[in-house]
Amino acid sequence: MRAVPKPAEPPRGWRERLEALRNVPPLLKMVWETSPFLSLSTILLRFVAALFPLATLWVAKLIIDLVVRAIRHQSFDRSAIWKLLILELILAFGSDALGRFISLVDSLLGDRFTNHVSIKLMEHANSLDLVSFEDPVFYDKMERARRQTTARLGMLAGLAGMAQQLLTLLSLLSAVIFFSPWILLLLIAATLPVFFGETRFAMLNYSLLYRYTPERRELDYLRYLGASNESAKEIKIFGLGTYLADRSRGLFERFYNENRHLAIHRAIHGTLLGLLPTGAYYAAYAFIITRALAGRLTVGDLTLMVGAFSRARTIMENLVSGLVGVSEQALFIKDLFDFFQTDPTIASPPDSIPAPRPIRHGFEFQDVSFAYPG
Repeated sequence: MRAVPKPAEPPRGWRERLEALRNVPPLLKMVWETSPFLSLSTILLRFVAALFPLATLWVAKLIIDLVVRAIRHQSFDRSAIWKLLILELILAFGSDALGRFISLVDSLLGDRFTNHVSIKLMEHANSLDLVSFEDPVFYDKMERARRQTTARLGMLAGLAGMAQQLLTLLSLLSAVIFFSPWILLLLIAATLPVFFGETRFAMLNYSLLYRYTPERRELDYLRYLGASNESAKEIKIFGLGTYLADRSRGLFERFYNENRHLAIHRAIHGTLLGLLPTGAYYAAYAFIITRALAGRLTVGDLTLMVGAFSRARTIMENLVSGLVGVSEQALFIKDLFDFFQTDPTIASPPDSIPAPRPIRHGFEFQDVSFAYPG
């Protein structure tokens, strides 16, 4: 009988979307339990790395102001300029080294986290009733939870990266606010529509993947069945190769068509909404240039402001995109914690008699009955 996907679920409200973020603290707790040393290391490294962009821009501003002053007054303080240049070089080397150490720590922490969650998943599955594994609804829940053991590594890196970018943004905005607070308000107002639009499509994407969990599981099984040495003889004897291929093709096409439709609409809406922050950036850019032409900014100040505003704009867009991604992946993390909250219906009493080791005389059942549910 041909499986038919469940009807599309309407997008959840903002309350449900925000509630999904409640899964983030338990996830971070699991990360800390995996390795406190590596977790603390990535926090400290990212905190230091977050201050480097503003420091680099500030040193560049000082260098440019010294050069302009030297040209105007026909003097050249070589020692001061070379010291600043060496300082900027040290900052560049330090930023590169920190980035490599952060990648190393994230990689090690990700490997340990995957193993930690996988073992925890296996231990919890072992504690559940055998009848649970015969329930397709439970099996779909377990399949979604199993996928999260490796699929959510990107979320961990995204959360850490967002924290680092937020610190960098705050340091850069200190310069922007000092120059003109309304530029910051303009930039924030222009990025809000992008956030709301991306969040809506993130919910639609989660709804699509959730509905197609049984079909995706069946597709994985058909792919394994059609290309496995364990089933090759039976498939050839009964001529099932064409049927399995057609069945797989049909399942894939139905999922692909819906996913393509959603991806196209997401790209179109994202492009249109992306015009707002771009327009706001160049409006503020023009204002900064106007102030510089009026003599209210030095060349170094102009360089600092343009660099800080440009990076702040990029970071804000990345934060919006990252927050949407985290809220989307938090919905998937819910599947993992829902599985951990599944309790067995059969529990051994605290005063139960342990089974003998080794078993020498077998078991004898008296006045014991059994019936299938329903």
